[in-house]
Amino acid sequence: MSDNFLWRLIAAGILPVYGGMLVACADQEETKKPNIIYILADDLGRGDLGCFGQKLIETPHIDRMAQEGMILTNHYSGQAVSAPSRCTLFTGMHQGHAYIRGNDECEERGDIWSHKAMLADSSLEGQRPLPAHTVMIPQKLKEAGYTTACIGKWGLGYPGSVSTPNKMGFDFFYGYNCQRQAHTYFPPFLYRNECREYLENKLLPPNTRLEKDADPYDEKSYAQYWQKQYAPDLMYIEILKFIERSRDCPFALFWTPPVPHVPLQAPEKWVRHYVEKLGDETPYTGEEGYFPCRYPHATYAAMISYWDEQIGGLVEKLKELGLYENTLIIFTSDNGPTTEGGSDPEFFDSAKPFKSGDGWGKRSLHEGGIRAPMIACWPGHIEAGTTSGLLSAFWDIMPTLCEVADVECPPTDGISMLPTLLGKDSLQKEHEYLYWEFAEAGGQKAVRIDHWKALVENVNGGNREIQLYDLSTDPQEQRNVADKYPEIIEKALEIFRKEHTDTEIEAFNLPVW
Repeated sequence: MSDNFLWRLIAAGILPVYGGMLVACADQEETKKPNIIYILADDLGRGDLGCFGQKLIETPHIDRMAQEGMILTNHYSGQAVSAPSRCTLFTGMHQGHAYIRGNDECEERGDIWSHKAMLADSSLEGQRPLPAHTVMIPQKLKEAGYTTACIGKWGLGYPGSVSTPNKMGFDFFYGYNCQRQAHTYFPPFLYRNECREYLENKLLPPNTRLEKDADPYDEKSYAQYWQKQYAPDLMYIEILKFIERSRDCPFALFWTPPVPHVPLQAPEKWVRHYVEKLGDETPYTGEEGYFPCRYPHATYAAMISYWDEQIGGLVEKLKELGLYENTLIIFTSDNGPTTEGGSDPEFFDSAKPFKSGDGWGKRSLHEGGIRAPMIACWPGHIEAGTTSGLLSAFWDIMPTLCEVADVECPPTDGISMLPTLLGKDSLQKEHEYLYWEFAEAGGQKAVRIDHWKALVENVNGGNREIQLYDLSTDPQEQRNVADKYPEIIEKALEIFRKEHTDTEIEAFNLPVW
């Protein structure tokens, strides 16, 4: 059997590749296609990065990526929480058309919030699956001859369902299938493709509080929260292995770790660095959920700098293998910063220049909840040190990567950003508007039209008052000018009606008026 024939079987999905056990490229033309690395942070505010104005948290490697590539200042996530944002990313459908429009744990399955029960019964893990016929980015990239991997967090189909990563186009998956399992960085197991891989960590359910009578100012009181195998370390090892074994053919890697999503857990080296830098602080004792933390500010910063260090290692690996110049790297975040679990986005001004406190970041369609950091680096193709104000969002990634891979894109709500990335602005098609809806947090709808932001909150409670903000002069959305621009309000209302389609998941359906 020839290598070319084997490759055709692999590309067709007849002979899947697991663990990156790639035979050979179909032909030499395939090797010329650029590699793709999409790095997706979890709950990272755009202001948490030095290149977006952060003053306390050190991110030199991400900042260097921005210096060597392009920053997109008007990029938006798919949604204000994880699973629907990832659904929009991978399918190219905005939240008025996407199948998953909220974090849906399928609670009808049983005791899905018990980590002890999930450890015993994998059918209680994971989130609502997408339909089997759903077309995702990795499937299209496989058609173009790419080896595909997702390493990190999934959240789009529980184990054994029709939409696990391997069934949605990824040749290799390693990490958390379930978002709830990712509420600890020391899980008892991770998934390698479709199977659990048990770790040397004991089960310590999230929300486990300090021992009775423990001194919250004594570091020894927190010893139980640090165990043997730190999940981000294990994922990084798999990242480097995947790149090494895929070096001879085009590959697409989606690196989707839970960092810096709470709980606050980071390697001691980096925590010590920030304790020295920021000074002593009041412990977080767990009253807002997740795990207690002796140094919450230092640990949050440590998580980000630790990951930044890994990203620097990834770039060095690409350079070592001679792959850096032929690799498109995109960095972004799934939604804005959270106030849960000891996180303090106001201390770090995490959504800068937008508001980032409770009700303004994660779970909100305000700018702090959905305006995402966006960096794209591709040496020799994307001009170094450039900035673009192109209005773009997660649903643009599918058409962009399909154009990069030279494969036909399925119908989406997106527009390829490749002309902008390549400096060909005259060829760039642009969105007339961007649209979101969010069934959680009381029900919200939002639309971005040029410099205008229209927003309605508490839709499920009967509210129909549309707020309007001029983001060019009021980025923190403090001055509602709806009464002065009735024509913009009417246009927003038309978009709300036009872009919403009902879904079979009744909990996701917002009223249309």
